[in-house]
Amino acid sequence: MADARARGLGRAVIFLGPPGAGKGTQAKQIAKHYGVPHLSTGDMFRELVARDTPLGKRAKPIMDRGDLVPDDIVLEMVAERVSRPDTARGFVLDGFPRTLPQAEKLDEILQARSWGQPLVVHFVVDPGQLVRRLTGRRICSVGGEIYNIYDQPPKVEGRCDNDGGPLIHRADDREEVIVERLAAYQEQTRPLVDYYRSQGVLVDVDGMQPPTTVTAKVLEILERGQETHSSPPESSAAANQVSQRYER
Repeated sequence: MADARARGLGRAVIFLGPPGAGKGTQAKQIAKHYGVPHLSTGDMFRELVARDTPLGKRAKPIMDRGDLVPDDIVLEMVAERVSRPDTARGFVLDGFPRTLPQAEKLDEILQARSWGQPLVVHFVVDPGQLVRRLTGRRICSVGGEIYNIYDQPPKVEGRCDNDGGPLIHRADDREEVIVERLAAYQEQTRPLVDYYRSQGVLVDVDGMQPPTTVTAKVLEILERGQETHSSPPESSAAANQVSQRYER
């Protein structure tokens, strides 16, 4: 593991799959293993709002209303985040992009920063198991650790194993909301599977296996991918042009 942390990922890695496929759990494990950032749009927005940045100020009223943040704001945020020094050895994108237009713009951002094509890990899960996973999911309100009351329960009911923080049941993990979320995924995000597969950068992983088995498979895929992939330069003129475009 020390070796992996020393060299990082050397590329952008995208975790793709429906709600409940285990993307967040695996992203945290993989990012920790390689010592690279785990990037999710939710975390990015919360950070910008907390720092009271101009972009955070634009996003906050939209988020407070419960509306979807427009692509121009999301892409500006992503472009800024992947330009920071801590991404120089690679990063894991969890749950982004969600739509084809976002994927196409993300390709521009990555190529301009000399990352080249991302590696996309697609978590395949039996639709019949997704509701169970989602309704059973509990998240630590302190550290963000993820549990499942059916398959991976905490040692003490309602409390995180690591810090004792209370576990929360997200409003969008309730059964009445899940059907809508899965329908939205099929309509908007599922086409990304075909998009990335056509580029030859997508690898399927059986997300129905135990989490440790899934992690081992993802690590195998990433190690294989590193054999033919070199790290990008830390900066480039093209990267600056793209960053400026999204900062306008």
